[in-house]
Amino acid sequence: MHDHLRAEAEALDGKDELAAKREEFVLDETVYLDGNSLGALPANVPGRLAEVMTHEWGELRIRSWGESGWWTAPERIGDRIAPLVGAAPGQIVVGDSTSVNVFKALVAAVRIARDPGNPSEGRDEIVVDATTFPTDGYIAESAARLTGCRLIPAAPGDVPGVLGDRTAAVLLNHADYRTGRLHDLPGLTAAVHAAGAPVVWDLCHTAGALPVGLDEHGVDLAVGCTYKYLNGGPGSPAYLYVREALQPRFDSPLPGWNSHAEPFGMRAEFEAADGALRGRVGTPDILSMLALEASLDVWDGVSIDAVRAKSLALTDFFLRCVGAYVPTGRVESLTPAAHAERGSQVALRCEGAGDVMKRLIEQGVVGDFRAPDVLRFGFTPLYVSFGDAERAARVLARTLA
Repeated sequence: MHDHLRAEAEALDGKDELAAKREEFVLDETVYLDGNSLGALPANVPGRLAEVMTHEWGELRIRSWGESGWWTAPERIGDRIAPLVGAAPGQIVVGDSTSVNVFKALVAAVRIARDPGNPSEGRDEIVVDATTFPTDGYIAESAARLTGCRLIPAAPGDVPGVLGDRTAAVLLNHADYRTGRLHDLPGLTAAVHAAGAPVVWDLCHTAGALPVGLDEHGVDLAVGCTYKYLNGGPGSPAYLYVREALQPRFDSPLPGWNSHAEPFGMRAEFEAADGALRGRVGTPDILSMLALEASLDVWDGVSIDAVRAKSLALTDFFLRCVGAYVPTGRVESLTPAAHAERGSQVALRCEGAGDVMKRLIEQGVVGDFRAPDVLRFGFTPLYVSFGDAERAARVLARTLA
């Protein structure tokens, strides 16, 4: 049944320019479609971590802060992430979690928007993506209380209609974590700027899966995790992007000794460092950070445009296979058909989705479930094949039969 789709998958894999990248990951026979939650392990990372622990920590010990480059890791690794999100060097610092970076960026955005001479007047509204990942909403509510702002939730498509001269900052997700819907970063950024406010973008579900164009589109601030499409490992440190022109005005609500102009001066008065280093706070998490740095080696020689092309081809093919294999009416795709509105995942609404996903995992097809009725399948182009997509659809159909 449908042997032509298996043959097509084989042919597509045969001409895939990214196919060789699959060998750079630790994989097995499982069809792993949950890289939008936790990326697979790059094969070079265990050896690099062993070196860090046995030589740099075990032998050099504290000397490694200088001799092994530990101290400069946050900005050095930031510069390696920069091309993947369309940023020039010197604008990204790595460290802390996404949630902490959202807080830093959003409060700093409000401070940038307000007149420094009269901060209590004027702009007093924070607009937040009403469909956002819950933590971003929690952080936005706290930032609003801290800055004396009123929180305005709005779906991304409705944001232009709620902007005005009271808007202090806007926090948006580049892609909806449930459906994979891609939001209009260039258009929404321009709309926020037209209202005279800065915008903060959450890139957790797009960085490493598609071109972002932070510099090209004039994004002010952006944050993102590194354990999804960037494959940095569980709990790997997040990153903060501060556009170069705004760096002198970036006033972090979490100033720490690592963001001080003279971190070892131990002065009582805080003086912010120059550039993106203002986004640092405390001592970097070196083991996780260096694991992330090693994981980024898989991006050597990879074009993010090629990644995007394969991502769209994979999700198109998977949806075709689902349409061919799954009985009519058993699942409903929540993923936009238009490429311009699609991230790198497919979300299917399905009755009993939680139990269905459990049974898929038992059969070697790993995606995830989002309450109440959504099956999510993430497509990481560096290691997911067209054969994986076809097999996943076939197993889904068998499970639903």
